[in-house]
Amino acid sequence: MPDVAQKQLSRRKRLSVRVRLLAIALLPTLVVLPVFLGLAMARWNSKFDSLLKSKANADLTIAHQYFSRILENSGERIDGLGKSAEFQNVVDRGDASALSKLLERRREELGLDFLYLVSGDGIVEAASPARARPPLSKDWPVIVKALNGIPATSIDIFENRDLAAISPDLAKRARLELIPTPNAVPSERKVEDRGMIVHTASPVRLPNVPAAALVGGLLLNQNLDFIDTINDLVYREASLPEGSRGTATLFLDDVRISTNVRLFENRRALGTRVSASVRERVLGEGTPWLDRAFVVNDWYISAYEPIVDSSGMRVGMLYVGFLEAPFTAAKLQTLAALILGFLIVTAGSIPVFLHWARGVFEPLERMTDTIGRVEQGDLGARTGSQGIGDEIARVAQHLDHLLDQVQERDRQLRSWNEELNSRVEERTRDLRMANRQLEETTRQLIMSEKLAAIGEITAGVAHEINNPIAVIQGNLEVLRMLLGTHADVAATEIRLIDEQVDRINQIVMKLLQFAKPDEYAGYDERHAPDDVISDCIPLVRHLLRKSEIDIVRKVGATRSILMSRTELQQVLINLLVNAIHAMPDGGTIILKTQNEDRAGQSGVTVEITDTGVGMPPDVVARIFNPFYTTKNRDGTGLGLSITQTLVTRQGGDIEVDSMQGKGTTFTVWLPETPEA
Repeated sequence: MPDVAQKQLSRRKRLSVRVRLLAIALLPTLVVLPVFLGLAMARWNSKFDSLLKSKANADLTIAHQYFSRILENSGERIDGLGKSAEFQNVVDRGDASALSKLLERRREELGLDFLYLVSGDGIVEAASPARARPPLSKDWPVIVKALNGIPATSIDIFENRDLAAISPDLAKRARLELIPTPNAVPSERKVEDRGMIVHTASPVRLPNVPAAALVGGLLLNQNLDFIDTINDLVYREASLPEGSRGTATLFLDDVRISTNVRLFENRRALGTRVSASVRERVLGEGTPWLDRAFVVNDWYISAYEPIVDSSGMRVGMLYVGFLEAPFTAAKLQTLAALILGFLIVTAGSIPVFLHWARGVFEPLERMTDTIGRVEQGDLGARTGSQGIGDEIARVAQHLDHLLDQVQERDRQLRSWNEELNSRVEERTRDLRMANRQLEETTRQLIMSEKLAAIGEITAGVAHEINNPIAVIQGNLEVLRMLLGTHADVAATEIRLIDEQVDRINQIVMKLLQFAKPDEYAGYDERHAPDDVISDCIPLVRHLLRKSEIDIVRKVGATRSILMSRTELQQVLINLLVNAIHAMPDGGTIILKTQNEDRAGQSGVTVEITDTGVGMPPDVVARIFNPFYTTKNRDGTGLGLSITQTLVTRQGGDIEVDSMQGKGTTFTVWLPETPEA
């Protein structure tokens, strides 16, 4: 029975050594490497998708710029025609026939679908085509602006009857049969016959007429040259990988009225509709779409943006996108190649690992068995390892040599074992106690030395950092003055330097407070308010430049106040930052100081006035409440509450006067500090 138990114990030990060594050999290959590859592929896939969306966004930017340029060119050409000497000569002669011929000729030259002259009382003086009856029943914003002397160009939607009144051909071109489209919003409509028009009007001068306008329009429905030009600009040759293709589309509402997306090889997808999710995001919410989307019959990396008419209503969409399938195939091929490479490497390396592991665990198993036999009292047990001269073989030989020495000395040790046991026990107890005391003393000494060294190093580093910080700040100001207006090119970089230098200053101050708390803890001292204001303005200068805000100083105070300079700066900076946030489109901040007595006590008043959006009475009543903020996620609601606490703690008072649309004034009164 003892032999059976010994064999089972030996077997468990061998299995344990074997399993551990195999785990050490195979864990990096079979576990760590696959996890790393999986994480790397997930991150790569995310970055790859982000790059595709970024490209779609850049493509949409190009399409938007071309579309905007079409509108600008239409407005500039009609405005140029209205101001031309030829047009003015014909108008001054009052020759209606010549005017009609001029409009017909110039309409064809400008590539417009209609062109007419209308007076302020709604009379069409001349039109091209000749029989056109433009829809003047509506108050088109572009025409209203032109009659008021302002050229205007926009996108407008004409009903089919309005197009027919201008030209039956326009009404026919605008008409599209709707094609059932998967994922589109259900609709009972069968036909889209409205027209999307580039509508432009320019003021002109007519004899004896108070106001007149030259009005032109270009129908975009089925304008394939327009959409193909956008596609050629965005997706030039070799701009996409082989197998992918770029597409562009103009939507009226959610219907494709001009597109190069194909239903079949030679048929464009005119009359198909956009998916419900895209329609809700772009037309419903007015938010651009940058994501994959199902376009007619396949998935595309797509970019959509809303198109608004002259009344500000969202009436259509501009789309560009490219086929997703080639990119997906490329990702799958890359993934397959990585997996195949991993399998090949694994299949080739595992046999090598197993062979090496066998050369390690077999000698270890023999040493384990030998040690087990020695533990059971067999001091004559030996590994008998011959080995190949590696580290494990040498360890086995050393083990045999040590066992020889142990066996020899065992005979000597038995004679005085009892005496040594008692002495060892006593000395061990004393030694443990001494070691504990020594470890504790050493730990305390090391900690004290570390703290002293950290304090000295911190103070020295902080003082050394202050000098280059001052040089950086001074030279940055000199650089800004030398560059003048040229500094605007690097305004963002200069602002970042200012912010980071200020951050370093804050870190240095904290280090000094840690190193020498008695010297930098802060204390009350006498200050002239205008001097502190002068120190605060540079701290918010980057915000002033970003919002184009001017500061006007009105110095009137001659008295001094007793207050911690840091706390006074915190009060003034809080109020200045609030004033800047109240003027996102720019404005003026007026800083005024004056002497003022209150309740028989002399003091100083600091007024900070902005020309911002102001506040309603219910907000004014709550602004000093802790955690109340109007900045949503950008504020904590503690700034004005802390400001009020700092002021009242000094015996002062803070007041606010605000009116919506007019601005806000914060008035801080602090008691005067008499001369010592």
